[in-house]
Amino acid sequence: MKIGVLRESDSNERRVALVPETVERLVKAGHEVFIENSAGLAAGFPDQAYENAGAQTVPSVEVSKSVDIFVHVQPPTVDEIKALKIGCLIVSMSNARNDASNMSILASAGVTAIAMELVPRIARAQRMDALSSQASISGYKAALLAANALGKYLPMMMTAAGTIPPAKILVLGAGVAGLQAIATARRLGAIVEAFDVRAAAGEQVESLGAKFIHPPKSEDAEGSGGYAREQTEDEQHLQRLFIKEHLADVDALITTAAIPGKPAPILITTEMIDAMRPGSVVIDLAAESGGNVEGTTPGKIINMNGVSIHGPINVPSSMPFHSSQLYSRNVMALLDLIIDKKDKTLNLNLEDEVIDATCIVHLGEVRHKFNS
Repeated sequence: MKIGVLRESDSNERRVALVPETVERLVKAGHEVFIENSAGLAAGFPDQAYENAGAQTVPSVEVSKSVDIFVHVQPPTVDEIKALKIGCLIVSMSNARNDASNMSILASAGVTAIAMELVPRIARAQRMDALSSQASISGYKAALLAANALGKYLPMMMTAAGTIPPAKILVLGAGVAGLQAIATARRLGAIVEAFDVRAAAGEQVESLGAKFIHPPKSEDAEGSGGYAREQTEDEQHLQRLFIKEHLADVDALITTAAIPGKPAPILITTEMIDAMRPGSVVIDLAAESGGNVEGTTPGKIINMNGVSIHGPINVPSSMPFHSSQLYSRNVMALLDLIIDKKDKTLNLNLEDEVIDATCIVHLGEVRHKFNS
């Protein structure tokens, strides 16, 4: 089969959908791979690396017109979709839960589309789980952003001038991103506490050397797929009161709470920010979906009563080498599922749990509808 990758059209996107190590596997399996010139350069993968792996580096028009499978990171643009041949399979993030218009464009183009963010959280699909691989990058980077923005040491330092106590970091949300933020902050020597509405997260938090804090007698809020369910207003009010008690002595706050297909829950109000010490830092990883902190501005750093609130966007793109490598491996695992190894053709079994969940458009027909 002919598999193609274009350079990401979003100027803020530095990732590339396939890296040379994955290309080499595809070529050895008998496929042809076409990479747009300089598609991987921003991620640290020059054209020569792709050519050494067996790919052909070509202009974008040659990728679009000839491939059977088109692999992308961000949702493809209207022009990119229209340039593909009818029946082409698109594998990318889709934003399908929030933008139904893109699905109708895909359908009218007569293509098939698989949404990487819809990979179900089941054991056999772990290697394909792009949301988790990219969230891990975000959590790691969040801890580094906090350390960089904080005008303090993170570890305890014993010096001739006296002992400096370790910084204290509070992480809200103990999903993949939160756990990686906890682990990274602990490696840097900080004291870490973590909050999650899912009681089951406590064991994972404590295994990383952090303290798990959870409101006493509160109802467990684990939803489907291991994600947190949406909270009632009363539940959110009680959680804010509980969290506020822990904000007065933290140096940095990292928020990671998200609900798939929904706006991020507001965990921190402006009144709660007032309880934090001047010079404290907030890293809001949910900025792109509205933010966990009232007043967060996506892509900006704002100052609220001496507390700096960071709203980073597309955090995985800030570490493009490894985020591309992980995403590429996720894609490869999915391609292993949908390409027949013997005759090198697509075997899109819509009765398969993974394919059924991720295939949003099939040969021009919209298969899933989301409430956006």
